[in-house]
Amino acid sequence: MPSVLPAIPATDPAYRTREERRSFGRSLRTRLRRLDQGNWSAKQRTFDVVDLLHEANRTRIAHLLPIKYARMASSPFGFFRGAVPFMAADLAPLPYTGLMTRICGDAHVQNLGAFEAPDGRLIFDINDFDESVIGPWEWDIKRMAASLVLAGREAGNSDKLCKAAVQAFVERYREFMRMFSEMAMVDLARFQISRVATPVKSVLRKAERATPGHNLRQLTLFANGKHRFRDEKPCQFHVRRAEADTVIESLDAYVKTLLPERAHFFLQYQPEDVAFRVVGTGSVGTRDYIVLMFAGAIADPLFIQVKEEPPSAYAAYVAPDSMAMHQGQRVIEGQRAMQMQSDLFLGWTSIDGRDYIVRQLRDHKAAIEDDDLKGNGLVQYAHMVGELLSKGHARSGDPAALAGYLGTSDRFDNAMVSFGVAYANQAVKDWETLRHAIRIGRVKAAEPETLEPKPARKTSAAKKQKK
Repeated sequence: MPSVLPAIPATDPAYRTREERRSFGRSLRTRLRRLDQGNWSAKQRTFDVVDLLHEANRTRIAHLLPIKYARMASSPFGFFRGAVPFMAADLAPLPYTGLMTRICGDAHVQNLGAFEAPDGRLIFDINDFDESVIGPWEWDIKRMAASLVLAGREAGNSDKLCKAAVQAFVERYREFMRMFSEMAMVDLARFQISRVATPVKSVLRKAERATPGHNLRQLTLFANGKHRFRDEKPCQFHVRRAEADTVIESLDAYVKTLLPERAHFFLQYQPEDVAFRVVGTGSVGTRDYIVLMFAGAIADPLFIQVKEEPPSAYAAYVAPDSMAMHQGQRVIEGQRAMQMQSDLFLGWTSIDGRDYIVRQLRDHKAAIEDDDLKGNGLVQYAHMVGELLSKGHARSGDPAALAGYLGTSDRFDNAMVSFGVAYANQAVKDWETLRHAIRIGRVKAAEPETLEPKPARKTSAAKKQKK
C-alpha cells in the first residue's frame, strides 16, 4: 500500500482559523509542486492490463462479463468507463498532497446527470458513487481530466478543444473552491448550483420526459390485467420466483435505513414484479435487480433499483477503516456527503451476504450525450463539472486548505491538462491491448447487437390500455 501523507482535519486545533488552513494548504506546495501533479508515466506500472481485468471481475457473474468487455472495447472512452481498477492502481503510487475528501472515485463526464430531488425539482449533479471513498482529492480531478479528453475526442473535437475543456474545468474548480473557502459553513451545506450550461439544459429537457408513466411504457408490458417487465435478454430478464422473493424480502431491512417520514411513503407501495437488469459499463457483472411497485393505482408506479455494491476499486489504497462498513452504506454516505439533495428513497440492504444500495430507477434521470459535447458545448459542460466537483469536495473536505494549495495562478490547471492528455493516451493504448486480447481469445466479448435492450414495442394490449 502506498504511503499516505497525513490528512489535516478541519477541526485540528493547530489549524483552527481559515487563514491558518489556507496557509497550511500553501505549505503543501513544498511537498508536491502543483506543476508536478501533471506527471504521468506507464513505467511505474507493475500489472498486466488483462490480468488485472480478470482479477477485478473475479467475483462478478461470469456469463455477463462478455457484455462488459464488449462495451469497453467499443471505444477508448468506453474502455475508460470500465477501467477504474486500472486507474486506481495507476493513481495510488503517484505523489499527492495528503488532503483528503470524500471522492466520487469514478469521476467522468457520463457520471453526472439530472435527477429529481425530494422537493420535486430537477437538479443536475454528480450521480454515481459506486467507487466513493475518503481519499486524495486529486484522484477525482485527474480522472475527470482524462475523461474530458476521451469523451471530447469521441464527440469529434480536436485535441486543442479538449485541452481547453480541461483547462476550463480545473480553473472553475479552483475558483469555486476559493469561493467555498470564504463561505459560511451553513451556506456551504445548503449550496446548490442552479445555473446550468447549454448542454445541461438539453439533459434537463430529457429528464422532464422520464416520468413514471413514460418508464412504465418503456420497461414493461401490459397483459392479463398486469404490468410485467419486458424480457430482453441478455440485458433485462425475469429471475426465478425464489430469487425475486429474496429481493422483496430485503426491502424490509432497507426501509430501516430511510428517514421515518420517507419510510412511510415507501410503505404505501406494493411490489408487482422483479427482474434483473444489466446497466452501465463498470457495473456489468454485479447483481442488479429492478422492482416495479404500485401505490394502489396504475397511475402511481414506482421503479426501484436494488444494486450490488462490491468494495471500491480503491479499497487496497486507502485507510482500511474507511472500508470497514456495509458497502451499500459506503456508497450512500458518499452520495449524501457530496450532494446537497439526493434521491428520496436512497438506502441500503443485504442479500445472501452481499451488500446493495436501493434507489429509484429512472426518477427523471438523464445524462449527457455525444452531440451535447460537440464544439463549445464541451467547454461549457467542463465549467459545470468544475463547479459541481468543487462543491462535492468542499462539502466533505477542507475548502480552505484546498484553496490554499490551488492558489490563484493556473499552475495546477496546466498540470491537469498535461495529465489529462497523457492519461487519455494511455487509455487508448490499454483499449488497444484489450481489443488484441479479444482477437486472440484471451478475453471473450459479446457481439455488439446484444449490448443494449431493444426499443420498447407497443403490444395490442398496451394500445388498448392507452385508448
